[in-house]
Amino acid sequence: MLVVKRVVRFAGTAGPRCADLSVSHLSACHRLPSPKRHSPYSSVDSDRYSSLVKSVMSSRVSSQTPENLQAEDEHVYGPVVKGPAPSSGAATRVPKTLHPFLHPPETLEAEEPETGPLTRIVLNREGRSSVPSVTRVLQQTLSKEQIFYLERWKRRMIAELGEDGFKQYSQNLFKQGKLFHSAVEDILASGGTSQSRNASEASEHPLEVQGYLESISHVLEDVTAVRATESTVHHDALNYLGILDCVARYRGVLCVIDWKTSEKPKPFLSNTYDNPIQVAAYAGALNNDSNYKYQVENGLIVVAYKDGSPAHAHQLSAELMLHYWKTWLIRLEEFIEKRSSHASSAFEQKGFGV
Repeated sequence: MLVVKRVVRFAGTAGPRCADLSVSHLSACHRLPSPKRHSPYSSVDSDRYSSLVKSVMSSRVSSQTPENLQAEDEHVYGPVVKGPAPSSGAATRVPKTLHPFLHPPETLEAEEPETGPLTRIVLNREGRSSVPSVTRVLQQTLSKEQIFYLERWKRRMIAELGEDGFKQYSQNLFKQGKLFHSAVEDILASGGTSQSRNASEASEHPLEVQGYLESISHVLEDVTAVRATESTVHHDALNYLGILDCVARYRGVLCVIDWKTSEKPKPFLSNTYDNPIQVAAYAGALNNDSNYKYQVENGLIVVAYKDGSPAHAHQLSAELMLHYWKTWLIRLEEFIEKRSSHASSAFEQKGFGV
């Protein structure tokens, strides 16, 4: 029979002792329990420790309480303004009526001859005084967030420049923008670029716009087949109008081009705020205006800088133009709703006055 030797430690003995166990009796053997380990907390005065914990937890003498921290934050940063959570309805809103961006009966850009006189339809308000412009619609349908930042910027500029200084600043910006657009129109009408003009020709333009023209010089190199400059467009069905800056090919693609000036860099399309909506509105009006015998599906926003640094050119693909066209339709609906509401209120007040 196989014999297994096992070492068994007996309490009170100095050393191990061997016992012969047969395999048949192995299952009957039980392991002796190990001695209980000594706890390091056994010597702690539990009553005293419990009193110490209760004292710390119930203490209110510390200055770092939530109430004091909130009061300190309000003193340093101002009171916390809790606004309502943004509603998801604005992001998912769609136009009530989805008017087409393109006008099917008209020919597409590829079928239109590239040569011919430039189109420049001067704005005529006679009989159309009630027709809103694209700029007016966008200004009167700004979001609360846009209005907040615009007003904050205005207050900061007035605090820095004063009322008269801010007024003069705004007038200078408007003047520079007008001179810049006029200079660009002259360059495009002459069929050249700013780099191809010699020093005497360049000096014909005011000093205020020299930096802007230098800024867009690399963009003008890719502008060809100019068809319209500073020309009025009118949407016959939606009844709004605007004056677009330019219609030309940019790197071979026919675009509605919008020239912008800025004191700060705008390297991303999101930095241009409502400008893409404006370009889409102009293109949609052109596509539905009988004065223009072609269709434009793309757009371009060029941001020029006074210091002459290279302008940023933001291209709007046909897909992006359709996206901003839908946004424009929503803004136009908001404008019409506000105008109808104001007209109703004025009518009611007039009736009560009578």
